Amino acid sequence: MVTMAREKVQSVRTIGQERRSSTWLQQAVMNGLFLVVSLSIFMPFLLLVVASVSDEASIVNNGYQFLPDKFSFEAYRIIFESPVVLLRAYGITALVTLGGTAVSLLLTGLSAYVISRRDFELRSAATFYIFFTMLFSGGLVPFYILMTQYLHLKDSLLAMIIPGLLSPFYIMVMKGFMQKIPFEMIESAKVDGAGEWRIYFRMVLPLSLPALATLGLMISFNYWNEWFNALLFIDNQRLVPLQLLLVRMINTIEYLSSNNEFVGRLSIQTAELPQYSVRMAMAILAAGPMLCIFPFFQKYFVAGLTVGSLKG
Repeated sequence: MVTMAREKVQSVRTIGQERRSSTWLQQAVMNGLFLVVSLSIFMPFLLLVVASVSDEASIVNNGYQFLPDKFSFEAYRIIFESPVVLLRAYGITALVTLGGTAVSLLLTGLSAYVISRRDFELRSAATFYIFFTMLFSGGLVPFYILMTQYLHLKDSLLAMIIPGLLSPFYIMVMKGFMQKIPFEMIESAKVDGAGEWRIYFRMVLPLSLPALATLGLMISFNYWNEWFNALLFIDNQRLVPLQLLLVRMINTIEYLSSNNEFVGRLSIQTAELPQYSVRMAMAILAAGPMLCIFPFFQKYFVAGLTVGSLKG
C-alpha cells in the first residue's frame, strides 16, 4: 500500500512538472510573438523619428537608415520658420477636434439609443435607413453645393465639423453596445417616474462609457487627420487646420524641388530644401498629440470594441 501511494505521489508530481513545462513553453511562445509584433510596430516609428532628424544628403545617397551619416534639424527649422502660423493651425485643429468629437458623441449616442430600444416601433425601419446610408452617398458635387449654396458654410469652422458629426458605422457599434444593457432597468426607472432624458443621461450614458471612449477616440482621430473638407471649403488662411497646412507645405517643397529652371531665377537653392526629412518631421508633428493621448484610452478602446461587436 505504501509503495502504491508513493507511486501515485510521484505520478502526480510528474504530471504537474509536465504541465508547468508546457505552460512555460506556451508563455514563451506568446511572449516571443508579441515581442515580434511590437518590434514590427515600433521600428518603423523609430525610423520615422530618425529620418526626420537626418541630413537630406544622407537620405538621398543612402536611403532611410536607423544610423544616418549625419544628423540635421533643418527640417524642423523650416517647419518652425513661422511658428505663429503653425501654432494657429494647431489651435484650429484642436478646436475642431474637441468640438466635433463632443457633439458627434452626443448625436451618435442619442441615435443609437433610439434604435436600441426594443419598445420603439420604428426601430427596424430606422436601423435600415441608417444602414442604407453606408452603401450610397450623394457624391462630391451635391455635397459641395449643399455646404456652400444652402448652408453657407464657406470659410467656417462648421464646414470642418458638420460633415463628420454622424457615422452610420459608429451608430451601429454604439447600438450593439447599448443593446447589452438590460431593458428591465429602463422599465424599472420608468415605473419610478424617470423621464426618457433622465434615463439616458443618468443610467444609459454612464453604463456606455467604454463604448463612448472607444468611439470618441476614433472620431477624434478622424477630425484630427481630416484635411479634404478644409481644402474644399476653407480659403481664409487664418482658418487653415494643421493637416492642410502640412499638405500645402509638402506640395510647395515638391514643386520647388521639381522645377529647377523656374525657381533658379528666384535665387532659391532647391538642393538645400530637405524634401524627404520634412515629410517625416511633418508626420511626427501631426501624429504626436494623438500618440500621447491613445495610451490613456487603450483599456476603453479594447473593452468597447469587444463588447460592442458581440451583438449588432
